[in-house]
Amino acid sequence: MAILDSKGRLFGKISLLDLGAALVILMVLGGIFLFPGTTGSSVAQVGVETKPVQVDLLVRGLTVADPAALIAQFKQDGKTDIIIRNQPYGTVDILSVEESPRMITAPQPDGTIKAVEDPRPESKYSINVLMKLGGEAQINKGEVVLGNSKVKIGTTLELEGPTYNFKGGVIGIKIGE
Repeated sequence: MAILDSKGRLFGKISLLDLGAALVILMVLGGIFLFPGTTGSSVAQVGVETKPVQVDLLVRGLTVADPAALIAQFKQDGKTDIIIRNQPYGTVDILSVEESPRMITAPQPDGTIKAVEDPRPESKYSINVLMKLGGEAQINKGEVVLGNSKVKIGTTLELEGPTYNFKGGVIGIKIGE
């Protein structure tokens, strides 16, 4: 009896294509279970310390019908949920909220430029807000890590609450003791 017959079967029973597919499946399963890779949370890392951090967030041009009510809601709630790079992180404390006036430059008759408050009627629905957020973060080699995301100056954070969802840019980070 021949090892391979005319239809490409071993000993007339097992197809070479079936045998090849079975070997590929076994190698994939072996690779998954024997070499799982570096998955998992950075929380489980050894030697990573957790410290309190303060993140300064600037939100420019936030359009809202009642800015005073939104600022009051921030101060009353004292907490907000944040999303970093489309990954929910969790809840952080709102340490402070400051509204900064919307300014425009106005040329003066003598050729100088003066900053004045925006007189346009639609500007009362648009605010700039400086928020200080606080919470616990992992410090890994001097970098602040919230969840599995590094937070640096320039990182965009998304704030979400019961009546709002908007983005702001990180302008400062302070690591506590």
